[in-house]
Formats: sequence, structure tokens, C-alpha cells
Amino acid sequence: MTSTGSIALTTQQLVEHALATSTADDCVVIVRDGSSANLRWANNTLTTNGVMVGTSVTVISFVASGDGVATASVSASASNLEQVTALVESADAAARAGSPAEDAAELLSEGTSADWDEAPARTDIHVYDAFASALGEAFGQAGAEQRVLYGFVDHEVATTYLGSSRGLRLRHVQPTGHYACTGKSADLTRSAWVGGATRDFADVDAARMADEVARRLAWAERQVALPAGRYETILPSSAVADLMIDAYWGAGARVAHEGESVYSRRGGGTRIGEQIVKPGVHLYSDPAYSALECAPFNLAGASDNTDSVFDNGLPLERTDWIRDGVLTALLQTRHSAGMTGQPVTPMIDNLVLEVDGATGGIDELVAGTERGLLLTCLWYIREVDPQTMLLTGLTRDGVYLVEGGEITGAVNNFRWNESPIDLLNRFTAASATAPSFSREWGDDYFSRTATPALKVPDFNMSSVSQAL
Repeated sequence: MTSTGSIALTTQQLVEHALATSTADDCVVIVRDGSSANLRWANNTLTTNGVMVGTSVTVISFVASGDGVATASVSASASNLEQVTALVESADAAARAGSPAEDAAELLSEGTSADWDEAPARTDIHVYDAFASALGEAFGQAGAEQRVLYGFVDHEVATTYLGSSRGLRLRHVQPTGHYACTGKSADLTRSAWVGGATRDFADVDAARMADEVARRLAWAERQVALPAGRYETILPSSAVADLMIDAYWGAGARVAHEGESVYSRRGGGTRIGEQIVKPGVHLYSDPAYSALECAPFNLAGASDNTDSVFDNGLPLERTDWIRDGVLTALLQTRHSAGMTGQPVTPMIDNLVLEVDGATGGIDELVAGTERGLLLTCLWYIREVDPQTMLLTGLTRDGVYLVEGGEITGAVNNFRWNESPIDLLNRFTAASATAPSFSREWGDDYFSRTATPALKVPDFNMSSVSQAL
């Protein structure tokens, strides 16, 4: 519940007030009620914990004229009628002053969630009851064995309400959690990281997390300096998630249609229908994928290359982006679908990569490697060339040497240059797909991924990095 003065308001009332207040021809309102709980620790001691609750409101106004439909979107934190009214007035005025939108389309007029009338779901600090108890024991063990642990956990539950002047009333509850733990040797010369994503922390074992950190620190007792070059490299699922998210975000249909991406066909149009990676590779999104469930309808606070405010409320279902190595879909709004002649396939808030026949995990990939590298994660990833999707970045928190099927030490960090599309053509082995966590993008942007680990015979470590 939110309030204004002594009057308690439901989230639904904020939606209805915005719709009733708008004087535009049409209006879409998105209200997001979010609650989050977090713990942080350093030097084997809990340092902070907290719970936060907040409500944000996005008002999208649509004004018709002889030339088309102009639209404007205004967002801010809001919890009372006066604040919502101010947002509506700003959006209405901006839409009236705006130019016709090129992505204009008929707004959806059907859709009501069965749970529309329910209050927002919330999280609290008790989500960590089991985790925190085990973490305390892990601190004691780490201290006794001359290790120090640093890290944090965060859990958020966001309830989103989408209402429109055409009659949409949609609701979705999204739990999101992640954890990360960095361990250091007592002399601070060695560092290792473990992290992951979760919906509710019921599947996160603090003792197992700390044990994995200890195992990785032990790998680094032997230090080996290596030059830049191409190495057989095992990319763990977290690093694969980093790369696949970039491949996904770069899959805008309009940009591809206009010849500006790796998904562009030479001579014009998109590469939909072409084999772009190895047979047996599947990249898809599915709102109902177990442990990665996400909103089953489109939410767009603003229009851009891959989103359109006119598409709010469009139902979402499994979409195969790459099927058996063939590009089958790109991120399409109704507007871009009209340009490309392809079905409407909006962005979905999860991503799954699967390889036919892949089994086992990291340990099996290591055992099958005579000499190579095992990465922990990637960071500071930037795009170099969109037409090949060449990316660059750094390795982080542990690059380990594999010799004779065993990890024998740690090596220095590198800068790397690779294309995720090229990697999906060159990998020689894969593990089973499992829920993963992108360290680069998972904290704030995209945490729902399931990916395998991949072994690449010639990963390009372009230079040695002094980053720790």
C-alpha cells in the first residue's frame, strides 16, 4: 500500500488514477512496486544488511493528429495522487508537443490478469535465514584456514502492473536474486570469485559457495606467467552467459535489416533462414522456462531499436532465435516486423543456450583437456565491430592452467578479442546447460540465463593484462 496524507492507496488505484487523469487520446501506465533485501560481508564478518521498498510509475501518453500519433513517456518514483498527476500532466504535454511516432500501431485492447486485484508481493531479510546461518560457519572455517571472504547477496521482488485506456490490466511478479563471494589468501596475493543467480535463495548453499572459493584459491598456489596468444580455453557458463547476452542484445531486426549488424545479409535484408553457427546449437527465450520464469507479456517504457510503447501487453511465448544453427528470428517490434516481413518476436527477459548431446560439467571439460586455460569470468566487455560482433574485454578473478586433464596453477589475466557468433562455430565441446549468471550484465540488467560451458580450441588472448 502507498499513501497520500491519511488515505491508503493500492498500486491498482495509482494506475486507475493516472488513466482517469490523462487528457490524451490514449494512455498506458506501468507501475512497478519493488522490495529488496541485501547482506554484505568483508573480512569474514557481516558488515551491512537492509531492506528497501519503492514504487516507480511510467506514464505513456498518445496524442493523435492528422499526421499520425505522437507519444511521450515520463517515469519517476511516485506513491501518491499528486505525484502521479504531475507525471500524467508532463507526459500529456510532451506528447502534444511531439512529432508523429514512426512505430505507431493500434494499441492492444484485450488482456486481464486473473491476479490483477492482488497486492504487490514482497521480500524481506528472512529470505536469508538458512543462508546467513551457514555463512557464519563458513566465516569461522575461512579464518581458521587463513582465508578472508568478501561478498554480498541481493534479493528483489518486483510486482509490475500494466494498465491502459484501452482496457489492459496485466500483473506480473518477478523474483530476482544473485550472490557473489570473493575469497583472498591472508597475504592478499591470491583471489578467487564464485557467484550465481537464484529466485529465492532456497537453492543457494553458503557452505558450498565458500568451499568452491577455497578450492579455487588452492589452484592459485602455483603462479605461471603466460604471453598473449591463442589458447585452448574453457569458458564457464558465466562467461558464456556474458557473451550470449551481447549476441542477444545485438539482435535487433531493424539494425540488421539496415545492414548494420552481424545478422545483416550482404546485399540487403537480414540473415534469417541462414545457418550462422554450428548445427545442434539452439538459442531461445521462453517466459515459462523453469527457474528462469519472466513476464509473459511485453513491457516497454519507451521506444527504441528493439522495443515499442505501442506493443505494451503483447503476449510472449517461446521464441527460437537460433534453431539447429539456423538464425530463425530477431528482436522484432510490430513496426520492424512490417519492414522485414517477419513475425513479431519481442524481447523476452531470459535466454537459454543448448547444444545437442552435451552432458557433464566443467570437471569433465577439464579432464578432457591436455593443455589449456580455464576462465572464471569476463568483464569490461565492449563492442569493437557490430558487423562481426567482435567484442573485447578482460579476464577476471582467476585464469587457471590446465595440464594433463588437471588444474595445476593460475596464470596472469589477459585482454581478449572474440565474437560470440564465431565462438559458436568454433567450439569443440560443451557441458550440459544449467542456470548461469553473467557477472558483467547479471547484477543490474539481465540475470535470467541458462548456458553450457564451452571449450574453444583457439580463444584469442590478444594481450597480457595487469588487472587483478
